[in-house]
Amino acid sequence: MTQHSALDLIRKPGRLTLGLELPLDNDWSPAGEARRIADSRPRGVPDVREQTELIRRADGLGFAAVWLRDVPVFDQVNMGDAGSVYDVFTQLGFLAGVTRNMALGTAAVVLPIRHPLFTAKAAASVDALSGGRLILGVASGDRPVEYPLLGLDFEKRGDAFREAVDYLRTVWQPGGIPVGGRRDASLDLLPRPLQPTIPLIVAGQARQDDAWLAAHMNGRFVYPGSAEKLAAQAARWRAATSGRGIFISAFHLDLLEDANAPAEPIRFGARLGRNELIANLRVLGSAGIDHLALNLRQSSRPPREVIDEIAAEIIPALTGTEQVRAA
Repeated sequence: MTQHSALDLIRKPGRLTLGLELPLDNDWSPAGEARRIADSRPRGVPDVREQTELIRRADGLGFAAVWLRDVPVFDQVNMGDAGSVYDVFTQLGFLAGVTRNMALGTAAVVLPIRHPLFTAKAAASVDALSGGRLILGVASGDRPVEYPLLGLDFEKRGDAFREAVDYLRTVWQPGGIPVGGRRDASLDLLPRPLQPTIPLIVAGQARQDDAWLAAHMNGRFVYPGSAEKLAAQAARWRAATSGRGIFISAFHLDLLEDANAPAEPIRFGARLGRNELIANLRVLGSAGIDHLALNLRQSSRPPREVIDEIAAEIIPALTGTEQVRAA
């Protein structure tokens, strides 16, 4: 059955839901680095050979969403990160066909570097093909090389972002295509999104003030941070949106085999055992964070092992469906 909104797949009142951020590779770990060298891959280019199988598996194991980023160009010098490798909308269409349950999220599509008509059509196509599961994360972009490469003004990206949002909201509704300041009813966008409107989630600030974001966005996707920082951000967002806006963050996870291992901070996350992770996730849920996208690139264990343990032990603990174990 189609959800009223794809946000229903990741927002469950009273508890945190978990997703996965692509690529599904532990390429930032020592083992991943050794594999990259053996494969003769440039640093920053992930191994995606097992990714489809892992996404299918996660889709059937209770993960609420899969997230991918918009990285048109691999900037080896300034960024050193190829992202998910594939074109964001091509990959979304592929994921629509290999998953059935997960929300499909972007974190995020850089709106000012694409014509909004093509963004609108691509997003509507993914939404229709996936049965209404698209969550369109949007941003103004933080990779300066992309703007001059396309002949665009990096300093005007805030204005371009607002214009693109207005265009998307307009063209996804019946009434024609905007042409010269009016809507031409003889032109139409096909397909229509399956959802009443595709939810827009802002990643970062997109060079907008909080009031504008609260009025125009369905949610926020913020950079990883401490529980205290995220709780404060979530509280401000709830107040600004009167509780309507969803709040999302990410977490770089190195889940250790020792279930009782204490937490050790790593960049954007922690290295820890599942019991400490469960405790931390419950804190985040109680602080008003709706959804967390887990990034496994620093994992010392193979992604499949981590995905299976999260599904078997951690998601049930968050949903209250864990089995009582014999002493």
